Formats: sequence, C-alpha cells, structure tokens
Amino acid sequence: MCLILIAWQAHPDYPQVVAANRDEFFARPTMPATFWTNAAQVLGGRDLEAGGTWLGVTREGRFAALTNYRDPVQNRPGLRSRGALVTEFLRGQSTPQDYLATIEDERYNGYNLLVSDGASLWWTSNINHQQRQLAPGIYGLSNHLLDTPWPKVGAGKTALAEALTALPNERPLSALLTDQRVHPDLALPTTGVSLEWERLLSAAFVTSPDYGTRSSTVVVWRSDGWVSFDEQTWLAGAQPDARVRYRFRLARLATGAASGGAESPPR
Repeated sequence: MCLILIAWQAHPDYPQVVAANRDEFFARPTMPATFWTNAAQVLGGRDLEAGGTWLGVTREGRFAALTNYRDPVQNRPGLRSRGALVTEFLRGQSTPQDYLATIEDERYNGYNLLVSDGASLWWTSNINHQQRQLAPGIYGLSNHLLDTPWPKVGAGKTALAEALTALPNERPLSALLTDQRVHPDLALPTTGVSLEWERLLSAAFVTSPDYGTRSSTVVVWRSDGWVSFDEQTWLAGAQPDARVRYRFRLARLATGAASGGAESPPR
C-alpha cells in the first residue's frame, strides 16, 4: 500500500472516509477483497505470498491499513511480514491503543500502521517509534511518516477534502486515486532509490510494466452505521481487472435495525 488518504470525523454525515492505492509487483499473487472464510467478520484483500493484508475492515467497525517505509538500506531479510500487523488487529478485540502497545517493532521492516475501532484512530511507525491518537481532520500517508509533504500526499489530501463535499457521490473519491501525474524532479524526495523510480513513484497511481498500482479502495462509513467498500483491481498498463462492491451495516447496529428499523443501505 503506497497511498492512504483518510478523513477522520471531518464530515458530519460520514465520520470516516478512506481512499487508498496499493502498489506492488504484478507478479506477486493477490486475492481481491472479500469476506474471509477463516475470519468471517473481516473484509479485505489477501497477499497470497505472505498471508497478510494491506487494508481491511470488519463488521464490528474495525479498520486497519499499512504502508511500507521506503528506505532500501534499512530492509532486512527474514523478518515477519508487515501484513500480519493489519490482520491481527482486524481479527482481535483490543482497543487501538492497547494493540499498538503489543507490537514488537524490531520484528518488522519499516512500516506505518493506521488502526481504528470506530471510536478512535491511531497511527504508529517503527521508524520513529511514535504512537499517536489522531484528532479530527484529513490525513495522508505514503511511504514515509504520516503527513510527510510528498507531492502526491499533499495533492491527495486536497483532492480528498474536495471529494467530501460531493458525498454521497463517491465517484470523486475513486477518481482521485487514478491520478497518474508525475511530479517535477525538484519536488521529489530522496529515499534511496534511483531518480527514475522516484519519478515513477511520485504519482498517486503508479504504472509500469512490472510494478504499479494493483488496487484502488474506497471505504465510506455513514453516521447511521452503513459502510460501503468499493475496490477496483488493476493489471499492468493501468488496465482494469475485477471490481468488488460491498454494503453492510455495522454489527452493533444491525441487530437493532432488524427488529424495527426501516433504513436501507447506501446506493
């Protein structure tokens, strides 16, 4: 996952909105988002090589997402898959703060992790060893620390703020994830990869023959408890592959609705 944009309690009717792109080699086997057979409450894609996930939600209102920290010099072989951090939070019951306290940072290469139980949203990284509860606002995360002003992070946050005004129309959220604009060299970070790669990775939507954006995910939580989860998967050359769409009501509210509510899912 190389770009996560999140609006946390920034809209009165949509307390949480996420727009995210996962970038990866096209040869790495991946399962598109679905409810998992071995954890029926979890909805997300699956990395079939290491078994974890990069982003997921649950019927109980939990959310987690991950980005790698880009610094090739620091990468160490043989460490635990970072996708396990997302999976274990989604399958657990701990509060975000309690869960973050259990993570053994040295077991993983560099990462950023966002976790929420619907009541609070937290960010952590094993690069600066911070754990921070996020106040209401709009945040952006790529392959550095939270809100590092990389060009695609700044542009994405601005686009997300504009897209919030269009809700319940979610098309602007999907559209901002397809931005293939490559930013000027003077604006690019230096992260230990070649300038050619810095240019390629500066786009919100990354495209090359072997590596690029594999999935674009939009998740919208409504204040009445309905959640929409839309994910478009991509092939090399920015060719669209499968698209999945899920609508469900949070489990803690669905029981009450079944006995007397007449509310309907978002369209």
